[in-house]
Amino acid sequence: MTIRALRGNPPAPQVSQSEPLPLTTRMRRNRKTDWSRRMVRENTLTVDDLIWPLFLIDSSQARTPVSTMPGVDRLSIDEAVREAERAARLGIPALAPFPYVDPALRDPVGSEAENAHNLMCRAVRAIKAAVPEIGLITDAALDPYTSHGHDGVMSEDGRILNDPTVAILCRQALALAEAGADCIAPSDMMDGRIAAIRETLDNAGLTDTQIMSYAAKYASAFYGPFRDAIGTKATLIGDKRTYQMDPANTDEAIREVEIDIAEGADMVMVKPGLPYLDVCHRVKATFGLPTFAYQVSGEYAMIEMAARAGAIDGERAMLESLMCFKRAGCDGVLTYFAPRVAEILTARR
Repeated sequence: MTIRALRGNPPAPQVSQSEPLPLTTRMRRNRKTDWSRRMVRENTLTVDDLIWPLFLIDSSQARTPVSTMPGVDRLSIDEAVREAERAARLGIPALAPFPYVDPALRDPVGSEAENAHNLMCRAVRAIKAAVPEIGLITDAALDPYTSHGHDGVMSEDGRILNDPTVAILCRQALALAEAGADCIAPSDMMDGRIAAIRETLDNAGLTDTQIMSYAAKYASAFYGPFRDAIGTKATLIGDKRTYQMDPANTDEAIREVEIDIAEGADMVMVKPGLPYLDVCHRVKATFGLPTFAYQVSGEYAMIEMAARAGAIDGERAMLESLMCFKRAGCDGVLTYFAPRVAEILTARR
């Protein structure tokens, strides 16, 4: 006697193979073949959706690995130019470079950020000279340049000062734009910086320089590998919760985005990405402005490390994660996977 019978349960019914269920609608019909799945697909990932973040270092070594981001290196300027040429061949529209600044050049107010001959400005000039057609979206924030690792000027009692920081950001943005940056991307989360930067650029005759605002940037645990890459993890004093957003909030994100649009942002960004897809969707649905997300270093590291450990299919997870951004309404994604994805998508044409 079976356990099922001992418990008093009736035997499982036998499914008849000759009597189909009386279903008018069968959702699986559209999924049964590759051509049909492709034809009804609601969202499509293309190379045009990719922005490739690069890490720069002022070094005679061409490449220096980032230990917490397997497969990602800090690049010398010459190597960054080569990668820009590679990006152009792959059809990637834009790069987003970030600097590892020599600790000897960092100070409490991030004055190196204003230097027209700093690592970022020299890299921008070199890339634009070699690959003028590639877009350059340059970060405006002080954390790579400050001795305390914060995105702004710090007072003696440890507060991050908004207005003095904005003044420096304006000068940093101007230096980057004059070097040839196509788009300034303020990531500092200071109040009023979009309007101030827009005015600064316009007054300098740089009215065509775009602004992609990090409009909803959260105080996230997913930034750790990035801080390793730019050398601020060891120097950061405290945390950034007084200026970056609380991960619990979404209404606040809408207010932040609305203000930045009113101040002159051409495009807006949500950061991090996958943990904040609800915010991405809400921003795009509310404003309709070009909306981007940053698949940040922690997101990249989780997928890449799990793939290398054999826990997941890395290629499928990578592509699926990026499709999630498109499904949420994003117009594009900053992702360290960009060149690998571009190669896959190009091969599929």
